[in-house]
Amino acid sequence: MPTDETQTPGTPAHDSYDTVIVGGGHNGLVAAAYLARAGQSVLVLERLGSTGGAAVSTRPFDGVDARLSRYSYLVSLLPQKIVRDLGLDFAVRKRTVSSYTPAVRGGRATGLLVGGDNTRASFAELTGDDREYEAWQRFYAMTQRVAEHAFPTLTEPLPTRDGLRARIDDAEAWRTLFEEPIGVAVEERFTDDLVRGVVLTDALIGTFADAHDPSLLQNRCFLYHVIGGGTGDWDVPVGGMGALTDALAGAARAAGAEIRVLHEATRIETDGTRAEVTVRSPAGERVLGARKVLVNASPQALAALLGDEPPAPAEGAQLKVNMLLTRLPKLRDHSVDPRRAFAGTFHIAEGYGQLADAYREAAAGRLPAAPPSEIYCHSLTDPSILGPDLAARGYQTLTLFGLHTPARLFAADNEATRAALLKATLAELDAHLEEPIADCLALDGNGEPCIEAKTPLDLEQDLRLPGGHIFHRDLSFPYATEDTGRWGVETAHVNVLLCGAGAVRGGGVSGVPGHNAAMAALGR
Repeated sequence: MPTDETQTPGTPAHDSYDTVIVGGGHNGLVAAAYLARAGQSVLVLERLGSTGGAAVSTRPFDGVDARLSRYSYLVSLLPQKIVRDLGLDFAVRKRTVSSYTPAVRGGRATGLLVGGDNTRASFAELTGDDREYEAWQRFYAMTQRVAEHAFPTLTEPLPTRDGLRARIDDAEAWRTLFEEPIGVAVEERFTDDLVRGVVLTDALIGTFADAHDPSLLQNRCFLYHVIGGGTGDWDVPVGGMGALTDALAGAARAAGAEIRVLHEATRIETDGTRAEVTVRSPAGERVLGARKVLVNASPQALAALLGDEPPAPAEGAQLKVNMLLTRLPKLRDHSVDPRRAFAGTFHIAEGYGQLADAYREAAAGRLPAAPPSEIYCHSLTDPSILGPDLAARGYQTLTLFGLHTPARLFAADNEATRAALLKATLAELDAHLEEPIADCLALDGNGEPCIEAKTPLDLEQDLRLPGGHIFHRDLSFPYATEDTGRWGVETAHVNVLLCGAGAVRGGGVSGVPGHNAAMAALGR
C-alpha cells in the first residue's frame, strides 16, 4: 500500500518551486525523482488520496486479502535505464507461457500454446503442419529486430522519421509496421484464422480500429506492444503495479521532492518564464509559483488548466474485469494444464474473423455478439499479491481485458450495458471451460462474488481518463513531426510540459514521458 507520507495531505512547504508537477501518476513521480535528484525544488500535486494514478494495487473486494493491479497490470515499456537511474526497488518476472488460445477443430476442443518447448508441436497440432509456426518465427524475428533498434530511442530526443528508418535499417520491416496497414502483413504471412487473430490482438489493445484502417492507428498500437525492452516481452510486476509507484514515490521523496495528495491543481497561468498554479486542498485554495510546470494528466486536462482550446475528443474502447477465484477452472481442452493456459495471455473470441465482426458491430453502435477479450493470472507468476491464507488455499486472480467496446456504446445506460457486456464476455470464456467461471469465483466478506468490471465511462469517472482512453489519446509513431518538439513533451507554453500518457511516446506503464519531460525541463 502507499506509505503514510504519501497518504498525508500535508501543506506545501514553500510558495514557490523550481518545478510543480500536476498529477502523481507514475510518470509524474518519475519526473519528480529525476528533477529532485538534479537539485531542483519539486512539488507533486495529486488530487486523489494516494499517488499512482492507473498504476496502483488495491484490495477491491471487501474483507478479502488480495491486492490486485486494478487498472494497468503488465509491464513491457518501462526501460531498465529508469529503474537503474532512480535506484528503484522494483522487479518483474517472466511469464512461463506467452499465450494460449482455445479453439474447436473438427468438433474437438484444442488450442494454441505459445511459449516453451512445445510451441512448434502446438502449431502443428492446430494447423496440421509447420508452415504457420515457421511464418510466426520469421514474423516475430522481424519485430524483435525492430524492437532492438527502436526501444532505446524512447528515452532519447525524438528521432526524425528518416532517422528512425535508418536506425532500424530494414526496408521490409519499415514497410510492414510503418507504411501499410498491419492487416496486409497478417493476411500475407499467415493463413490460419486463429493464428492471424492472435497476431492482430497486439494492434487492438486499448485501440478501436480495423486491421486495414488507413490511419495506421492499429500499426502504432502494434508497434508499442512488440518493442518493449527490446524484446516485446510483457512481464508481471512483483507485488502488483502498486509496487512500482510506491518505489517511485519513495525515490522522489528520498531525493527531496514533496508529494501532496488531496491537492488538486485548478488553473495554470504562465508568461513563459514564471508560472502560477492555483491549488485546491482541504486547507483551502492557494497559489504557488514555479519556474516550470509539468502536467501528468491528459491533453484535455492540460488545455482546461491553461484555458486553451481543447484537443479533439478521445474515446476508450475496452472492458477491464478483475476476479478472484477459489481455483482455476477446468478446460475443455484436456491437453493443457489450466496453470499453463492462464499463466500467459488467454485469448477469447479473438480469431481474425471474430475481431473483424466485433469491430463492425461496435462501429455500427452495437455490443459485439461475441466480445473478444484476453485474460491472465497474475498470482500464478507472483503469488505475493495474495494473503498467506488465500495462497495456501489455492486462490488465484484473473485479469480480463476486453476489446472493441467503445465508450459510445455505454452512453445511454452505462450500468445496464456493463452488465450485458460482462455476461456476454464471460459466456465466451465459458464456451471453452468444463465448468462456468461463476462457479470458481470467491466470495467477499459480504457473500458477494469477487468480480468487478470497468467500462470506459467508469475509467473516465475514476481516473479522469478522457473518454476512458487508456492512452489519453491515439498513439503516435515514435518520431518527430512538425509539432512534436525535441522530446515530444513540449506545449505551446515554453515552461509548461506534458508528462502524461498523451505525450509522444506515451501510453502504457513506461515512465518514458516522465523521463523525457524531466530531460526537457533540465535542458538536456
